[in-house]
Amino acid sequence: MTTKISRRLLIGGLATSAALPALAQRRRAGTRIVNPLVKNRADAQVFRHEDGWYYMTGSVPEYDRLVLRRSRTIAGLTTATERVLWRHEANGPMSGFLWAPELHRIDDRWIMYFAAGPSGGGEDVFRIRTYAVVCDGPDPMTGSWSVLGQLQTPWDSFNLDSTVFTHRGTRYMAWAQREPGIETNSNLYLAPLATPLTLGAKPARLTVPELPWEVRGFKVAEAPAVLARNGRLFMTYSASATDARYCLGMLTARDDADIMDPAVWSKSPVPVMQTSAARRIYGPGHNSFTTDERGRDMLVFHARDYEKIEGDPLFDPNRHTRVQPIRYDAAGVPVFDPPVANGPLA
Repeated sequence: MTTKISRRLLIGGLATSAALPALAQRRRAGTRIVNPLVKNRADAQVFRHEDGWYYMTGSVPEYDRLVLRRSRTIAGLTTATERVLWRHEANGPMSGFLWAPELHRIDDRWIMYFAAGPSGGGEDVFRIRTYAVVCDGPDPMTGSWSVLGQLQTPWDSFNLDSTVFTHRGTRYMAWAQREPGIETNSNLYLAPLATPLTLGAKPARLTVPELPWEVRGFKVAEAPAVLARNGRLFMTYSASATDARYCLGMLTARDDADIMDPAVWSKSPVPVMQTSAARRIYGPGHNSFTTDERGRDMLVFHARDYEKIEGDPLFDPNRHTRVQPIRYDAAGVPVFDPPVANGPLA
């Protein structure tokens, strides 16, 4: 039996075959991450929810609103539509700067934690406390958001950078706060949560900035983020001033340890990520963790692509969101390579 192949079918098939590489290239381009992922977004949180979407929030240079975007891919976050969820109030304790939002799904509700201070100028604008807003529906991009309240901690003092995670069935919050009687700008604390805004136990002070790389410019330990891998909890945090000296440190605890005991946490003796002048990436910090579409663990962080800053670094708008893969050494400890240069991620 012979099969006749028409000229039209043959030409059509050849054309289709020729188009396949170009189509594949376009598809790869649509999922290829280019750094910076999103410009002018500091303190970035990116995570992949069980609904299949990647969500991203972060501080805007104006510090006046809470924003959210989402995409089916990490790369798609670059051009994803951003929605304003909530704006600072006209007066009162949440009328000034809004800092470091984080989105979480708690008890079937979308909750966004953030830090805020009052307007009016002077030192009072840095009377920063942690608050939360809550969504009234299942879709955080379309629901209405309103104030849920203020986080209750033992001290009425500077606090920010709250993150929430579940470990062995218990929901915990880690955050940064200035504790009365300790001459630092902020330390790291941990406590189980009774409700989204109340602690279930006395907080544990996990670390105080004391090493040379933690106290450059300011004595800072802030922006905790938790990665559970290989039988351990790894808690990264940011240290020092928010210019080129900003860097990442890490605490490590065994998975089966009592994580409320500060003694079970060990601190990295040197930064696990810091400025790379060779790659022109300065002040990497305030990270979060996610996984890419291939299942690789990814580090999300902000950094600038220049060193010299005019005025207060907090008001320099060019802290951009960046993403790169995480490696693990033979012992299963995450390795954060030097921050990659601007451009497509390999």
